[in-house]
Amino acid sequence: MKNLFLIAAFSFGVTGIAQNTSYWQQHVDYKMDVKMDVKTYQYKGKQELVYTNNSPDTLRKVYYHLYNNAFQPGSEMDARIQSIKDPDGRMVHKVKVGETEVKESRIKNLKPNEIGYLHISNFKQDGQTALAKEVGTVLEVTLAKPILPNSKTTFSLDFDGQVPIQIRRSGRNNAEGVELSMAQWYPKLAEFDFEGWHADPYIAREFHGVWGNFDVKINIDSNYILGGSGYLQNKNEIGHGYQDAGITVVHPKKNKTLTWHFVAPMVHDFTWAADKEYIHDVAKGPNNVDIHFLYKNNPKYIQNWKNLQPKTVQLMEVYNKTVGNYPYQQYSVIQGGDGGMEYAMCTLILGQGDWDGLLGVTAHEMAHSWFQHVLASNESKHGWMDEGFTSFLEDYGLNEIADKKVENPYGGAYKGYNWLANSGKEQPQGTHADRFDENRVYSITSYSKGELFLSQLIYVIGKENLLKTLKKYYADFKFKHPTPNDIKRSAERVTGANLDWYLLDWTETTNTIDYGIKEVKDNAAATTVTLERIGRMPMPMDVLIEYTDGTTESFYIPLRMMSFEKENPTPAIKRTVLNDWAWAYPTFEFSVSKPKASIKKITLDPSGLMADVKLDNNSYIAK
Repeated sequence: MKNLFLIAAFSFGVTGIAQNTSYWQQHVDYKMDVKMDVKTYQYKGKQELVYTNNSPDTLRKVYYHLYNNAFQPGSEMDARIQSIKDPDGRMVHKVKVGETEVKESRIKNLKPNEIGYLHISNFKQDGQTALAKEVGTVLEVTLAKPILPNSKTTFSLDFDGQVPIQIRRSGRNNAEGVELSMAQWYPKLAEFDFEGWHADPYIAREFHGVWGNFDVKINIDSNYILGGSGYLQNKNEIGHGYQDAGITVVHPKKNKTLTWHFVAPMVHDFTWAADKEYIHDVAKGPNNVDIHFLYKNNPKYIQNWKNLQPKTVQLMEVYNKTVGNYPYQQYSVIQGGDGGMEYAMCTLILGQGDWDGLLGVTAHEMAHSWFQHVLASNESKHGWMDEGFTSFLEDYGLNEIADKKVENPYGGAYKGYNWLANSGKEQPQGTHADRFDENRVYSITSYSKGELFLSQLIYVIGKENLLKTLKKYYADFKFKHPTPNDIKRSAERVTGANLDWYLLDWTETTNTIDYGIKEVKDNAAATTVTLERIGRMPMPMDVLIEYTDGTTESFYIPLRMMSFEKENPTPAIKRTVLNDWAWAYPTFEFSVSKPKASIKKITLDPSGLMADVKLDNNSYIAK
């Protein structure tokens, strides 16, 4: 058997970044040995971590995430559930207070054997004891000695954990009966980058991690079947459908435990799930990728999981073609989540919904393999790059494999954003994921408005250029931590357009797009059309005119600050390129060489891809 770890590690060398020659990123090499007690749901482990400081800074402290500590009464996560206006429905239950039914945090009343915890002991740096202080979900470590730039050090520690009742993402015995969903389960080194440390407390939102290699051994009751990140190294010892073809596996029944040995090269997280009743299927994906499916043996849902397998293969093919090749040799779709959540080389999802729900959540979570687990943006600060770009790829991919394609598969995102923009509740996309006033506002801002960042670029620069931008972005920034400026610069390099205005207005403000047709009037044998900009955010303008004789004509008004002319998106329709429109001018006037009586209808943005927040003034219809 070929050693996939060595092959993958050799393939994933991080080269100098094309758009910033001074780019650097930290690196980690984890070794963990864990023993899981399935009776108490407690586990003990040892961790050795080689940390490479590629930064120009001398580091005197480091920070670890201890995510499990969030699932305790009085934690920051518990407090946030109780204070936010619209708490996540998965994290609350209804209780009676007098005659009134209220929503109460599920964390608030957890018993000692139901909480989650992760405690650290015996922390050492290169064999010397270092001071490690637990502060909620963060471990603050004062180093025994500074880590100089361009040097390595080795941390070792012991950890004790308890898996909480599943409330959010990780946990045990979830609503679908999955015993162990082991996400965010180990002491995870926080990211340090050009902005400094990112040691955010775990309040419920997103993540950020250090690129590196994981070597993980999990000792667990031999009746359990595991799936997760990485490549299983001892397939023929484990069996459970993982063994090489032609090898007969005989499990020694007298053995009470098995050790599962995984290696995961060039990832920034490691996740696993386990259950005694998993069915394990494998489908061959593009480029010989093994796509694993692990799901509960429930007759009611087995056929959905069987049907899911060829669709998942199709989706991976579309994603590869649209963005770039999936770089690993395995991906696992695992029933184990409280909705759906992406992880390195795998996802944990609900498995007992209807067919459309199962396909949709798989399409979304697997798309995260590109947007977050290869292009590892900081989800906490730029959730829209993660969730929004993933939602775009999901909708694009599902449309590509659908029996009947639609012209605009992103319609749901436009509807959600339009509600938000007109609600008075919108906050800038640059808001930290934990700082949104409402969960709904966070969701629409990150998912829907984030998706529109890309779909609207089809309107701004053209579909072909948008697809070229995605490929360039992936090629330049895979296995790195791209920032918002990087996707903008990728688009600029593809097109030659100036797009700083687009990134600024869309992501750092709540400026809206609102254009209208102000006046249509006769001018002798011609017609004068006056457009107006009402919203603050500028855009180029596509105008379609339909005449009473059945003919059509389009006009394109470039945006001056963009210094760019888009290709005609509808070549079958004659297009006239007009003078550019500068933002400072609130109106724009142009002439049509036909009388007003011959005009049946005028439409701004006939594609519907511009996120205009008030559509009632976007068309003129002759009376």
